[in-house]
Amino acid sequence: MSGLVLKLGPHERVLINGAVVENGDRRTKLSIVTPNAHILRLRDAIHPDQVDTPVRRVCYVAQLVLSGDADPAEARGQLLRGIEQLSQVLTDYDSRELLTQATTAVLAGENYVALKALRSLLPREERLMSVSA
Repeated sequence: MSGLVLKLGPHERVLINGAVVENGDRRTKLSIVTPNAHILRLRDAIHPDQVDTPVRRVCYVAQLVLSGDADPAEARGQLLRGIEQLSQVLTDYDSRELLTQATTAVLAGENYVALKALRSLLPREERLMSVSA
């Protein structure tokens, strides 16, 4: 994750290489210069108990890579399979664009970008699930 810039709000927490770091009272910007550092914004984190839908499952795999709890090489296959499965169901143009962004990011090893694109699918999935319920 060389060259990553994190913009943190007051008291926002982030996981960096296994350590939870909490920002102070003011907004701040951190530049992460260590390549391949494991970084996860805790506001973006999905708790294991919340992994109950297809999009959340794929997001969770990306999250495990970012937190350092999953091997990136193994997770890459899981992510690509999960994205392919989602593309069979989420066929609208906007969802396809996000899935393409996620695929491109996974292939480039940019797991934060992949997670960001996948998280954008969560409201769509929620709407679809509420309609079918």
